[in-house]
Amino acid sequence: MDNGMYVILFEKMPEGGLRVIEERTWSMNMIAALEHVNYIVVGSVEYETVEGRLNVDEGKLELLLVPMHNE
Repeated sequence: MDNGMYVILFEKMPEGGLRVIEERTWSMNMIAALEHVNYIVVGSVEYETVEGRLNVDEGKLELLLVPMHNE
């Protein structure tokens, strides 16, 4: 049975701080898709994935994102 994985999306702010964009469980298909993507759309905003961290202690995948400024 696929229970998925809890994912936290962090936005890297221009001044260097972090802001949580979203926290929820992703299916394993969505996790696998990360191998093939560089950009994620959340709340109609496009972000570039900068890096990811697997927090084994908490059982969470944490992704660091930078907003794309499409004009």
